[in-house]
Amino acid sequence: MSKLPADCWNEIFEYLEDDIHTLYSCILVNRLWCEVSVRILWRNEQNYTTSNFSTLITCLPNESKEILSKNEITILTPTLKPPIFNYASFCKVLSVNRVYYKIGRLLKNQQNILLQTKDCLKNLSELSCSSDISTELFYQLSQTCYNIQSLTIEFKRIISNGIVDIISVQRNLKHFGILLYHEYNMANKIFSLMSKVPKTLIKLGIDSRIYYIPSLSFIANFSNLQELKLSLGFKKCIVGFEKLQYVIFSQLQVLKIRNAIPSDGILIKFLENNGKNLKEIYICCNNKLFNLLNLAISKFCPMLRKLSTRIKNNELETLKIIFNSCKYLESIKIWCGGEFLSEKQALETVLKYSQNINELILYHLFTVQFNLLPEELESFFVNWTNRVPQKSLSLIIIYDEENSLDKNDENIEIINKYIKLGVIRKFKVTVFDHYYYI
Repeated sequence: MSKLPADCWNEIFEYLEDDIHTLYSCILVNRLWCEVSVRILWRNEQNYTTSNFSTLITCLPNESKEILSKNEITILTPTLKPPIFNYASFCKVLSVNRVYYKIGRLLKNQQNILLQTKDCLKNLSELSCSSDISTELFYQLSQTCYNIQSLTIEFKRIISNGIVDIISVQRNLKHFGILLYHEYNMANKIFSLMSKVPKTLIKLGIDSRIYYIPSLSFIANFSNLQELKLSLGFKKCIVGFEKLQYVIFSQLQVLKIRNAIPSDGILIKFLENNGKNLKEIYICCNNKLFNLLNLAISKFCPMLRKLSTRIKNNELETLKIIFNSCKYLESIKIWCGGEFLSEKQALETVLKYSQNINELILYHLFTVQFNLLPEELESFFVNWTNRVPQKSLSLIIIYDEENSLDKNDENIEIINKYIKLGVIRKFKVTVFDHYYYI
């Protein structure tokens, strides 16, 4: 076993990516295990403690340390010995805001820390930052980081000129995220900036809680998009989408829209032109004409694998139509309660009309009591067991404040029974998050 090639150990240890404690234990076994574990632990700075950043400072070249010393910046490092590994080279994800915060706790006097080495961040693949970071820092990054694949920028009052530098040099940018949380009218600046983003972009996300955002018409420039995610807080923010309804995004596979959405006619036309290759749709809003949109999904999106939607209790036929038309559908998220389907309606319809469903997510978002009887739940799983072909089911319950089927002890006993029988592959109960509810 100890003679396994290093590549095999790399593959094995990847399964421990989320098990931080086990990875730390593996560090103590031998040098090979230590190196593989450290590489995984250090590639994402979200795992870093303040001591990790202290170690990074130890990795600085002597020239950089001398500069800090001359500027009377005290460095707190765990040891005077050189580090065993070049820890900085393992870093693949970097949040500038988080680095600023952590470094601020290590330094007695905060100073602008410029990158003094060209090698430590050359493999950086993900960068999250705010628009007001110093131009010099962006420039230094642009001299080293050419292969960032995911770039997310939170736009603030100040938009650094250096953002253009870091965007313009990218050779392999795939995902670009825009965060707009501050009430400043910067629409023109952002629109101009988007002209620098490579047209080869495949994922675009816009998360806005403000009124002033650029017209969404600029999205038409990215015809290679595979994923489009819009989270817009106000109806006014949807301006420009009407121009997108006629644009063909031939590779679009994932569409996520929450809160403010285009009018039904515009969105339906967009689906008519771009729905044939869609595999995931998440549309969440308070649109009263949601049934028209659901019917459009059933008509124009035959290749769907995942769907999140709302079905009113008097529109059950629409859900049946969706299952009949979207034969490849594997995961569906259904809102339950109030004017929407009951748990019983949802379970019975999924059982009778779906063909390939293996994941069912039930949202409970209203202050109502659910009365699914244990014998009804038992009947559902008995019939699910007899489905052809047989598929184990992932059942996820998302609740707000009131009761759902998991609040009944008998129901939980039934669920545990079918988990042991292998009928239920995964069962999870989680609290509804009012912001991330797509």
